Amino acid sequence: MTDLDLCFVPATALQRLYRSRKASPLEVMQAVLARIDAVNPRLNAYVTVAREAALAAAKKATATLGRRGAALGPLHGIPVSIKDLTPTRGIRTTWGSKVFEHHVPDEDALYVTRLKDAGAIVVGKTNTPEFGAGGNTFNAVFGATRNPWNPALTCGGSSGGAAVALATGMGPLAQGSDLGGSLRTPAAFCGVVGFRTTPGLIPVYPADLGWDSLSVTGPMARTVGDVALMLSAMAGPDDRAPLSYDVDPRRFPAAVKQPSIKGWRAAWTRDLDGLIPVDDEVAAVAERATSVFRSLGVRVEEACPDFGEVNDIVLASRGLSMVARHGDKLGQWEPVMQKGLVWNIKQGLALTSEQIGRGEVLRTRLWHRVREFMATRDLLLLPTVAVPPFPVEQPYPTEINGKPLDNYTQWFFLTYGITVTGLPVISVPCGFTRSGLPVGLQIVGRRRQEAAVLRAAAAFEAAAPWAAAIPPVVSGG
Repeated sequence: MTDLDLCFVPATALQRLYRSRKASPLEVMQAVLARIDAVNPRLNAYVTVAREAALAAAKKATATLGRRGAALGPLHGIPVSIKDLTPTRGIRTTWGSKVFEHHVPDEDALYVTRLKDAGAIVVGKTNTPEFGAGGNTFNAVFGATRNPWNPALTCGGSSGGAAVALATGMGPLAQGSDLGGSLRTPAAFCGVVGFRTTPGLIPVYPADLGWDSLSVTGPMARTVGDVALMLSAMAGPDDRAPLSYDVDPRRFPAAVKQPSIKGWRAAWTRDLDGLIPVDDEVAAVAERATSVFRSLGVRVEEACPDFGEVNDIVLASRGLSMVARHGDKLGQWEPVMQKGLVWNIKQGLALTSEQIGRGEVLRTRLWHRVREFMATRDLLLLPTVAVPPFPVEQPYPTEINGKPLDNYTQWFFLTYGITVTGLPVISVPCGFTRSGLPVGLQIVGRRRQEAAVLRAAAAFEAAAPWAAAIPPVVSGG
């Protein structure tokens, strides 16, 4: 097996290769680091590589395999990347901001500790827009991350570096995070899988806003099975994260084994009941995926509840969150902060208490409408992003299908609309545009039904395998 082959072996298969001694964690880590050296200079997915520490951990993991009776974690020896918004002990963490350009934390985030305890090896940190604010990955510290299918285009954001690393074989697992679509958008733009789980399923600590019910961290990978495996190591309660709750993490890997969704009921919507315009080609590619669900015995209808309050909910909740997290930085750092982030902080500062309160009322109304709708459906299907990848120099789209947008968040309202419901949702690759760019499909489940979402995604993946082996930039195209 060549180094390139090793770079594209799923984590679930690496487990078997390790235990049968057909590959070692050290061989895989060396292959991944060589891939980073070959590909990363052009795409800028990784911003910090923990080379020496990763190799030392891989050598230790390889030696452990040779010891009879040694206890092996579910991610033993598996490389994983961590988004540069996440604290990592001894590894520079900048949040993509000049404010923290040289910051090195002295502790890991809770879910990084859990990944390590499961045996995963941190390769390094992946790029993000400043403080994760925006759907295009660029910042003043490290510059832009480029799409491996066409480096002139954006990879999406804010987990853009994570998605590019996965798509190009720079590691089988990646940690991402998601507020308005930050792991789903880049997953769609790069042709990988990103899972936004229920807030609280994966505990977040440390966190400025411990009661935040909108932002989550989550697993990303090239396959649904790998996402389920990674999630099983991250999920579960911790008192330091007050929204966390009890769960049996074994349910997630079990859900993707021989999945069947025959007899399930699903709704399809092109645009969340007209919430925003959607590129016609993107909508057509995503809609074709519904035929796969029908072939699996799913009853699919075109239906969707009204999502008309989303813009007001987003402006209130996002603005308030940006003020709470970053409002204190404006005085000193505004000249070097990203314009979209500055706009959102100032928009939040201008909110009235009436607007904030109204946003909460509207979110509650939307929830009950969606809850009643999902009571008679197992799944909701829709495109992940309303547009295909756009030029990397363009901060965000200003129009879709010739219709202007009001602000820099609206183009990702297909993901943000699901965010504000709190429902679990996975983005899976479902096809290409005519110009060869990946398109993603969102599969939304009922409240706290992550296992069902994984089961549906695995069934879809098995019925419509992702045929694109390697993006052109990796293979020299």
